Amino acid sequence: MRPQKVLDTDLIIGLTKVFRAKGYEGTSLNEISEVIGLKKASLYHRFPKGKKEMAERVFDHIDNWVEGHIFFALTDENTRPRQRLANGLAHIRTLYNEGTETCVFRAFSMQTGLELFEKQVNNGMISWINAFTQIGLALNLPSLKAKEKAVQTLIEIQGSLIVTKGLNDTTIFDNTIKAIEKRYLE
Repeated sequence: MRPQKVLDTDLIIGLTKVFRAKGYEGTSLNEISEVIGLKKASLYHRFPKGKKEMAERVFDHIDNWVEGHIFFALTDENTRPRQRLANGLAHIRTLYNEGTETCVFRAFSMQTGLELFEKQVNNGMISWINAFTQIGLALNLPSLKAKEKAVQTLIEIQGSLIVTKGLNDTTIFDNTIKAIEKRYLE
């Protein structure tokens, strides 16, 4: 058996890059093939269900990373709440490369992508809200206030990514993350 030309981790990273840049609908197999360095036949060999399966793998990859880094940091009861918040926000900076990377929620929630991935987008957003609600509770916020801040946090992160991209100004994302931390610690 020949070794794989492109390793699975490199493949998923490349797919993530393409889908983040173009969205589901805007991404063609030609573009994927070009970025990944595999012919279409090789892509179909690894992903028999085509582009949808590729997108599902990207969702799974990012979901696992977020769960293991951001959500774990925010909910780790062995760490003090202030440090949990700081750690979670640091991982958010990493996930979005200081605001230069598009969120997969946005990439997969336009046109056909939303029809195909509504469940993943919805579940992902609920998970973000739950993790930020937990850190709010750990910081002694009342339950309703913790949930309100969690929803607002999700809105601010997503909105800042769009505005950062639109204005090509990463200070917007940076200032948003700082404001989120400050708001939780008030």
